[in-house]
Amino acid sequence: MSRLPRLCDLLIHNVHLATMNPEEPRAEVPRYGTIHKGALLVHDDKIVWLGREADLPQGIKTKKTIDGQQQWLLPGFVDCHTHLIYAGDRSGEFEQRQDGISYEQITQNGGGILSTVQATRSASEEALLASARPRVAALLSEGVTTLEIKSGYGLDTPTELKMLRVAARLEKEFPVTIMKTFLGAHTVPPEFKNRPEQYIDHICQDMLPTVAQEQLADAVDVFCEHIAFTVEQTERVFQAAKALGLPVKLHGEQLSYSGGTELAVSYKALSADHLEYLDEQGVAALHHSGTIATLLPGAFYCLRERQLPPIDLLRRRGIPIAIASDLNPGTSPIASIRMIMHLACTLFRLTPAEALAGCTRNGAKALGLQNSVGMLKEGMDASMVLWPVTAPASLAADLTGIKPRLIFYKGKVVDLNQPSYSQDEPA
Repeated sequence: MSRLPRLCDLLIHNVHLATMNPEEPRAEVPRYGTIHKGALLVHDDKIVWLGREADLPQGIKTKKTIDGQQQWLLPGFVDCHTHLIYAGDRSGEFEQRQDGISYEQITQNGGGILSTVQATRSASEEALLASARPRVAALLSEGVTTLEIKSGYGLDTPTELKMLRVAARLEKEFPVTIMKTFLGAHTVPPEFKNRPEQYIDHICQDMLPTVAQEQLADAVDVFCEHIAFTVEQTERVFQAAKALGLPVKLHGEQLSYSGGTELAVSYKALSADHLEYLDEQGVAALHHSGTIATLLPGAFYCLRERQLPPIDLLRRRGIPIAIASDLNPGTSPIASIRMIMHLACTLFRLTPAEALAGCTRNGAKALGLQNSVGMLKEGMDASMVLWPVTAPASLAADLTGIKPRLIFYKGKVVDLNQPSYSQDEPA
């Protein structure tokens, strides 16, 4: 432990800590990294000490002290895969699916992603910002303090840049860390219909260099699927991203097996996401790769899929599993990370501890942020949530209206009653 300052900014005591740190040496329940009757010190936005309250260093003064009242303190949740910025409404597609029309049929008939593209291209930056704010607020109210937002509903340079700028503006307005991902390779836009190679040329030669020059993205994603892009086309985008110094991510193996995961691993991708059709070869590629397997139970649920991801194979190989909301207008319109945890347990048979790890430490790894968020650990950001529950498992098991008692973003209490925006702002 480094030398503590004599005057710290914050002390939280009389609290149970679910550190979510699998290497926590003082943990009484290793799967949660539990420290009962604990305390935690914060200084300069960082956790500088944590442990049993009985072991609290003597002589430390604090500017503020909070009695945790024997509630549970956890790291802020990480939602590592969202499509949160968009315009338009796709409730009509929900009706179509209820009538038995598949997502693939809807996409082939001009719906799906392309219908959102049309609406998003037509929307102003201010309109996109206004519509995105309530979604961020909903995630924040459930303790999400770090999230990823993808572009991908523009499929042309002006709109893709517009979406990424809105993501940057949201981070300035809300007490959340937002990682921005360029997903120009989401699908082929109408103006490039039946010309996917030419569109990939446009992404690699025009769109990506502009995004990189304006420093608007933290990573690059590709939808590698038979209704989107081939493995070869995906690799071209990965090569261009690598040349620009941008890490990559993958949408893959959602509707069929493509081998995209092996490609992603070869490019040291941060994560490979969806993975319902991942096979043993793909799982073997992920083993010891550093690429995180991100599962998206919201889309599985909304599309009423039957092909489960290979959970047991991933477990046996010890591959870290992240989970995320996949918040989007068509196939996972769910702005609730706790609902996602619940679905991960009920549909994918994850344990509550695995679900919590999926949206804390493993979600952080999927964004390359494992050294700053996702665990309660000395040196990490003091982005934390105090929960009035009797056990951490309640956060995945219980959907009866439990709300955070306190949310901290980098050591400061978030006041949800004083939002930083007005829902009456003009669009």
